[in-house]
Amino acid sequence: MNAGPDGFASFDFAQIYFDQQNREAKDLEKQRLERKEMVDSGSVSALDLQANNKAIDEFNQANSCLKAQKSSQAIEHLQKAIKAYPKFVSAHIGLGLAYIDQDDVEHARAEFQAAANLDSKFPGSYMNLGRLALSLKDYPTAESELEKAATLQPKNAKILMALAYAESGNEKYQDVLNTAGRVHALEHKGLANIHYVAASSAMALNDYKTMERELNLFVDEDPTNPLAPVAKQNLQILEKNRTAPVQVASVGLHQIGSVDPQPLQTFPNTDRLKAALSAVGEEGDSSACPNCEKDAMATTASAGSVPSSFSAHSSGAWTIRKSVDEVALFFAVSSHGKMINDLELSNIKIRDDNKAPQRVLQFTPQSKLPLRIGLLIDVSGSVRDRFSFEKHAAARFLEKVLTNPSDLGFVGGFNEAVSVTADFTGDPASLGKGIEELKNAGGTAMFDAVSYACQKLAEYPDHERVARVLVVMSDGEDNSSHTSLKQALQEAENSGVTIYTVSTSQSMGAKSDADKVLEVLAERSGGEAMFPVDEPTLAKSFEKLRDLIRSRYLVAYRPADFTADGKYRSIQLFANKDGKRLQVHVRKGYYSRRD
Repeated sequence: MNAGPDGFASFDFAQIYFDQQNREAKDLEKQRLERKEMVDSGSVSALDLQANNKAIDEFNQANSCLKAQKSSQAIEHLQKAIKAYPKFVSAHIGLGLAYIDQDDVEHARAEFQAAANLDSKFPGSYMNLGRLALSLKDYPTAESELEKAATLQPKNAKILMALAYAESGNEKYQDVLNTAGRVHALEHKGLANIHYVAASSAMALNDYKTMERELNLFVDEDPTNPLAPVAKQNLQILEKNRTAPVQVASVGLHQIGSVDPQPLQTFPNTDRLKAALSAVGEEGDSSACPNCEKDAMATTASAGSVPSSFSAHSSGAWTIRKSVDEVALFFAVSSHGKMINDLELSNIKIRDDNKAPQRVLQFTPQSKLPLRIGLLIDVSGSVRDRFSFEKHAAARFLEKVLTNPSDLGFVGGFNEAVSVTADFTGDPASLGKGIEELKNAGGTAMFDAVSYACQKLAEYPDHERVARVLVVMSDGEDNSSHTSLKQALQEAENSGVTIYTVSTSQSMGAKSDADKVLEVLAERSGGEAMFPVDEPTLAKSFEKLRDLIRSRYLVAYRPADFTADGKYRSIQLFANKDGKRLQVHVRKGYYSRRD
């Protein structure tokens, strides 16, 4: 090293260069460790780290499309990503998920399998193959694929949860209990249903002590779960008779997915909402049978009592699935805005799949039936302005609508997730307290919340016919749901829930996409959407809503030429009295069960 200014300058530059090299080496080591952690955690495949910029850019665009529920556009981007980098494992999996959204099971399976073939050490491929097999009730395949995933990630509670479902489907009940024990030993927030599956398996093994323990764990971990009332009922049965066999209610097991901690910005007109409306399609369009009213003939069958099988609840309770297929239809009738409360069976005519019913089994006013009502209130940041008054109006509404001793309701708030602040009770004061506990914050996952609430209403262990109603207070600006609008509607149809929506938007302009979403949710399920613009009209909307709910009718019938093919069956119901045609509020149709 030379002395003098030049020598010092040379030394200084060399030191800077040395420091820079050190930093770059540390950055590279940090990146290497971060990438290793991602691969070890199962977040990405090691092959994905070699994807080129074009493939990554297409993948990121596809991810944005999937979040916005634009699956067809996501498919195009993912195909381009794979073309740019054929070994892109995550792109194959994303493409499979997009195909599932399009109900294209075979292409979805092919993409998941392609991902598994590319990287046999990546658990996500086997997880999705297993979940797909579960959805098709192919339990042997599901168990095989999920065991592969669990071998690669033995401490992943979600994989083990899915494996327990598969083992239960294969009637490997002791294996279910073992898997449930592994899940319970891990952090498993949001996966309390594992204990319900374990309890069912313990019952099958006549191990009532384990069954009681698992049911208690289930209720303790998730007391507002849709299945919690069923669990509590079975605990009471066990308490009364600890030695006699008991029958756990046969209900579906549901789990709301995790939510994105970074919700999209909220607006009343977005591509996301347009896509949601477009995906719903035109099912249930009354124009499908233009001559139905003209040709309809009132049935002469008497409205007798419905057999006991009719009152059984299930995850598909609206179309009853036992030895016969029956439909329970709630509807309201009005004339110039005034509700009609004195209809008789002879005043109505029904068309199910364009055909008159084979037989009408029951016709009765809803006021004679117990009411099960859920109130969902949007607590996201977009509904802050009138929140205090809206809560007060909602509390008053519940106080007036729960009039019979057998009526029950629950209250929940939703932003990116659902929080039940008052579980099923007939006490308006407790429900009012639950409403007061709600606080504003976060994004809006309305479709997720509606799906959850429909499940909760359907799974309540009733032993008689009840009326299930869901009231949703929101501006309709969903920006965070993993469930689609179409899926939420199908959940309402399958669970026999009528949805009424009350807009919290104060917009006086043209109808927005968010407004249309609220209308579709209500009208497709047989309810009505209301758009109050200020506090007085909000109060009047709740008064009208109370009258609508209490003025409905139930008609139960056996459809003609019923085929258990899983297809959509449209419904038209016509009402006439004193020679005048009346306005009918009724759901548009339902999906038949599939054998």
